[in-house]
Amino acid sequence: MFRVAGPDDFGPIMALYRQLHPSDPPVHDAALFRTILASPWLRLFVLDVSGTVVATTYLNVIPNLTRSASPYAVIENVVVDASHRGTGLGRRIMAGTLQAAWDAGCYKVMLMTGSRDPATHGFYRACGFSPDAKTAYLARPS
Repeated sequence: MFRVAGPDDFGPIMALYRQLHPSDPPVHDAALFRTILASPWLRLFVLDVSGTVVATTYLNVIPNLTRSASPYAVIENVVVDASHRGTGLGRRIMAGTLQAAWDAGCYKVMLMTGSRDPATHGFYRACGFSPDAKTAYLARPS
């Protein structure tokens, strides 16, 4: 079942994030998690299979003064549990996440991936994303 994450999903989401970034230190800040859940512009989604969270996405809806004041969105932290990859669950959670963006009135949705794996890029193309529409640049603090 595709759904908005709730307070009880902190642990399962953090376990999925450890699969995404295994070298990151563990995060135990449930207060930050609750802040994210309470924000009208941020949406954490999960895919729940038989009571177990097996995938997550993070949709950031950004208010905008161009494009007839239509918001746009950025999807981050797309993770499907390693034991469930290749089963179609990634497409399911991405379809639900994109629909939530369209329902919020977004005129576009963007995402970036650090993966160089052609299968990852094929996955995002199959979900409707084009690598040719924009050029992404990333800055980090020195």
